[in-house]
Formats: sequence, structure tokens, C-alpha cells
Amino acid sequence: MTPAIEKDILLQEAPSDGVRLLRLHRPSRRNALNLALRRELARALDALAEEPGVRCVVLAGDERAFCAGADLDEYHLADPMEIEGRGMGALWDAVARFPKVLIAAVEGPALGGGCELAMHADVIVAGEGARFGQPELMVGLVPGGGATQRLPRLVGRHIAMQMFLTGEALDAERALQLGLVSTLVAQGFAQRHAVDLAARIADLPELAVRNVKALVRHSMNVPLDAGMESERAAFQLMFASADKTRRIGDFLARRSRKAAM
Repeated sequence: MTPAIEKDILLQEAPSDGVRLLRLHRPSRRNALNLALRRELARALDALAEEPGVRCVVLAGDERAFCAGADLDEYHLADPMEIEGRGMGALWDAVARFPKVLIAAVEGPALGGGCELAMHADVIVAGEGARFGQPELMVGLVPGGGATQRLPRLVGRHIAMQMFLTGEALDAERALQLGLVSTLVAQGFAQRHAVDLAARIADLPELAVRNVKALVRHSMNVPLDAGMESERAAFQLMFASADKTRRIGDFLARRSRKAAM
């Protein structure tokens, strides 16, 4: 039987200047990632990467769930060739290579692919009821969206292995303690806090923000000395920025006014 075509599975809003909100919208499936939603998300991020007025993107689910993981209905009878033909690597790459700041606003479960999706973000804001887990082994799979690479870097090898081998999820407080979560807020307020943070980021110098994201991402893949070399080069190039000259001038003027009081 051909599955019914779902509409409006990814909602886009513009809550403030320079900010876009993308909301996973499959509430009956706790926002599980089916192929259609993955493709919509990749297309949206590719488009927003090229939209000049957009500085920061917030990715959210709803108050019940961020994302419960992959939609297993699409995995049950799939074979390796079919999975290869779906181009999942390219769909994940659209999230990983997104050049602007991406904030995940997590309420409820972020499991499997949902946890991996959150880990692709630059900042994770979690409500107190959020949970993060990688239960793929429980259904005979291994993670396919980067969890075996990203999670140990974030929480350490031993915690990550326990999460993989038991399928147990971290609650929001523990995720904060381990460095998986950036900010913990009252339940139901993750999206609001993330949008407010995005508005502050959107007001920062665009070139500097992009360079910081690129340098931090680069640091995860190269030795320290190579990362330092890239940072020094980026620092030097920033001196060609008119934004740098203006903002430092503004800072010095404010300091002079305070000193004169």
C-alpha cells in the first residue's frame, strides 16, 4: 500500500528580523523523520543558506516532542540497496554544512535521528522535560546520522557507549551537566528562548559569526596546530571588514563617554 502523502510536515516562520523558525510537523508520529520530512528540511536549509536576510535559524518540534527518531515504517522491510538509493548522506550533509547559526529548541524526546539532528545544531536549548537518547541497537540498527562520531566528542566515550548499549536516554539536567545541552529552561519555553537568542545572534556582525562557526566546525576535524593556523588567518582577514572598524569605533566612543562622566 502506498503511504498517504502528508502536507505541511515542515513549517517555516519569521519570528523576527534575520531569524527563521523551522518546525518539524508530524505530531501524530512525534515528529519522526520520514524521507519526505528529511528532504523538506534539506531543501529549506539549502534555501535559507542563500537568503541574504537570514542570519540564524531555529529548529524545533512541538511541546510534546522534538523528534522521536526515524520513522521505522520506512525501515522495516528496506534492504541495503534501497537505503543507499535514498541518499541519506546528502540529506544529513545539508544540515551539517549549513553555514549560518542553527539552534535546536528541544522539548520532550530527541531520540535516535532526533538526537542526531539536535547534535548538528550549534546551540541546543532544552526544556526541563527534554530527553536525549540513541536507542538504535534496540531495533537491530546502528546510528546513521553521526551519533557514533558526535556523541562521544560531546559527552565522552564511556557515557556515549552506555547510551548506545542500553538505549537509555539522558534527561535534560544530565545532558546539561555533560555538555550536550547549552541552556536549560522551564518546560515549554525552549522555543521562545531559542528565538530570543537567535534575534541577539542576528544582530551580530554576519561575517564574524560565519567565521566563528566555520572555525569551530573545522576544529573538530583537524589537529590543534592546524586549527590555530586557520584561526590566525581568519583573524587577520577580519581587519578588512568595515563592520569591525565601525563596531570598535562605537565601543571606543562609549568608553570615552563613560570616562568623561
